[in-house]
Amino acid sequence: MSNIIKETIKETYTNALESDAGCGCAPTCCSPSDSDSGSFAEDYSQLEGYNPDADYGLGCGLPTESAFIKPGDTVLDLGSGAGNDVFVARRTVGEKGKVIGIDMTTAMIEKANENKAKLGYNNVEFILGDIEEMPIPSEQIDVVISNCVLNLVEDKAKTYKEIYRVLKPRGRFSISDVVTTGALTKEMSAVVDLYAGCVAGAMVKENYLDVIKDAGFKDIKVEKEKAVYLPDDFLRRYLTKQELNEFRATNVEVLSVTVTGYKD
Repeated sequence: MSNIIKETIKETYTNALESDAGCGCAPTCCSPSDSDSGSFAEDYSQLEGYNPDADYGLGCGLPTESAFIKPGDTVLDLGSGAGNDVFVARRTVGEKGKVIGIDMTTAMIEKANENKAKLGYNNVEFILGDIEEMPIPSEQIDVVISNCVLNLVEDKAKTYKEIYRVLKPRGRFSISDVVTTGALTKEMSAVVDLYAGCVAGAMVKENYLDVIKDAGFKDIKVEKEKAVYLPDDFLRRYLTKQELNEFRATNVEVLSVTVTGYKD
């Protein structure tokens, strides 16, 4: 990942904490919408283990719902933020399991550890690190989860190979992410702020699934899919009127998806 993109992402998610506004993936923060089609975020409030102090509305799905997490499992959350999905997973694994969160943003790790201390969990760990090169030994994880993070990663093929490496045999993943139905215009792909907003780094859905297959995974399934409309007033912050019209003419849709798969 280029340093400019990586630093922009870190700054964006640090600002999400400091502003307490949940300003990560667009358009939920950058252009709020009451319409279901205009929001990446899902409602966590009814999930067991949910902690509102860890929820900044930065996700695009509910990966734990499709993860088949069992009591005693060791779960790894990629891009764990303030711990939202980690604490939901901790509810299921119980005292005999373990949940590890990795995030590259120092402020997020600090907030996650603050939340962990309040909850008193001793089988939850947060690690500062890069998910393209995970500081996790091979074949130690039962389930990998992630929520609206892999679209931020420049080398998705390397990341899915890392997921494969850390999973135990027949381990599984459940990942919520952002993809597209076709190629974005070069103008959209070049906007760094749209990369941090979970749009510019999104792959075409079919190519994304091929990356997962090429990493060695089997039984790959799209569990959930939802189109997310990007409002004109949001895109006009980054594109000229002509560039916006060119994007609309492509009829490319942005999708939030939850994908699952298994390691042999």
